[in-house]
Amino acid sequence: MPDTIASSMDIRRQLPGVTTLLEHPELQPWRQRHGDRLLIRAIRETLALFRQRLSDGAATSKHVTGPADGWPGDSGLVDAITARLQRLVLPNMRSVFNLTGTVIHTNLGRSPLSEAAIEAVVQAARHPVALEYDLEQGRRGDRDRLVESLLIELTGAEAATVVNNNAAAVLLALSALGAGREAVISRGEMIEIGGAFRIPDVMSAAGCRLVEVGATNRTHARDFRQALGDDSGLIVKAHTSNYAITGFTSSVPEHELAAIAHDHGIPFMVDLGSGALTDFRALGLPHESLPAEAIAAGADLVTFSGDKLLGGPQAGIVVGRRELIARLKQHPLKRALRCDKLTLAALEATLRCYRDSDSPALALPALAMLSRDLDAIVEQGKRLQPTLEAALDGLAGVSCEDCRSQLGSGSLPVDRLDSRALVLRCRSGRELSRLERALRTLARPVIGRVHDGALWLDLRCLATEADERQFVEQLGDIRQRCSELA
Repeated sequence: MPDTIASSMDIRRQLPGVTTLLEHPELQPWRQRHGDRLLIRAIRETLALFRQRLSDGAATSKHVTGPADGWPGDSGLVDAITARLQRLVLPNMRSVFNLTGTVIHTNLGRSPLSEAAIEAVVQAARHPVALEYDLEQGRRGDRDRLVESLLIELTGAEAATVVNNNAAAVLLALSALGAGREAVISRGEMIEIGGAFRIPDVMSAAGCRLVEVGATNRTHARDFRQALGDDSGLIVKAHTSNYAITGFTSSVPEHELAAIAHDHGIPFMVDLGSGALTDFRALGLPHESLPAEAIAAGADLVTFSGDKLLGGPQAGIVVGRRELIARLKQHPLKRALRCDKLTLAALEATLRCYRDSDSPALALPALAMLSRDLDAIVEQGKRLQPTLEAALDGLAGVSCEDCRSQLGSGSLPVDRLDSRALVLRCRSGRELSRLERALRTLARPVIGRVHDGALWLDLRCLATEADERQFVEQLGDIRQRCSELA
């Protein structure tokens, strides 16, 4: 056996056993906090890693010294076990700082919930609740009743139902109303959203036969009239919320489409996508179509999301005519797509905020961030710049610059919001990449946006004093994280 292999094996034999490490004094606080099972796993995985490194020649005898039956004397092994344990207990779903410039970010959980919604979720999680139980009648009830009256009041519809997201709402509506028949839609509304969710594919899955009319940029009322026949099941309008066609364009207003559909005795369905329940113009934001507007224009069914501009939990909401909603509720897909008690608790609390509050933007974090005063963001940038400069001294230059935030999640794709960003510039792309990774390894990861050779940290979503304080408190760890990644 070569000397190098023998040496490696000798060193590996000096690694202490699991039982010895389990009793080590420095690991006892972790043992008391997390128990033996998780600590033993961390020890075993760490020892396996050390053995592999020694076998690969990646480590030398300086890492482990001392008698085989005693403690090695090198704190590196304890530190490695501790680090492994900390990674094991770290949740996969972690709170992050969304400084990307996209306020309602699909990959970062979309809209944060209001305090009222959070409390409602906690109570629903902690106690039995009247989910499908009618307290007045003392018998089984309908879970939709928890939110239906609120949705009727807020949209002017006759009835409502809720499923687990808007894609499900569209699928359910098409399946219940158009299966085996034709669904007529403008060619300019053949949308695809994140995750390759395409209207044509959903129509096919629902059993509808797609009939597209008009051209990509222009569709007229006559196109719909000419396409309708005995086999037509419904007319569908899908709002192009994640892109915009500009220039030489034309589309048919909702009230005209409703009239055409009703003349042929078929329903008119509107998919609003992101959805909103308040006039965004009152918040200084671009107008977003409201379900109430579509209902007033004659739509028979309107679908929209609960977790985008509405600012609630992920949900797909359908409002419209009573007899059509009843058909959706009786469809087999409804049970498969229904919401759980936590979603309904959060949604009810969110809807109550819209009904009862004089200013929903003060209570709903998503609306608060979207309507945040630019002067406040600018002042925040001035406060944070010197602190970040000190933390990154020698690692990156820091400037505070104008930027433009976007609403996100397919909402108002063209419009942007004036904002302010801390911009980090490094000497090389490699150093910038390391800094960006280091920020993502912090206790509460910081997620920014790499653009034009710099890392931009848009401050619009750093909206509370508690968030700003936590952001500042962990800046001192950045240098160490960068060093570990070097």
